[in-house]
Amino acid sequence: MPKTSAKSLRTKAAYNKRPSVQNKRVLQNRARRRALAAGKVRKGDGKDVHHKVMLAKGGSGKDSNTAVLSRKANRGWRSKHPKVYKKGRK
Repeated sequence: MPKTSAKSLRTKAAYNKRPSVQNKRVLQNRARRRALAAGKVRKGDGKDVHHKVMLAKGGSGKDSNTAVLSRKANRGWRSKHPKVYKKGRK
């Protein structure tokens, strides 16, 4: 496995320090904790807590905006919708 470059690590660290990224992470973690408390997911079960309206597109962190999906279903949409995820844009 190739070693991550120092430049790449600095870039990731700068990105993760952005307030908008930190707020999004707080909402994602809160939604996961709420689903754990409600018994909808368990640690290591291969499930993700999905936001129906993406946080980046103005979605809320409320329980009504979340659903439990398999990890594959939740993370697999990016390759099918590159414009939403901003990959492939020049």
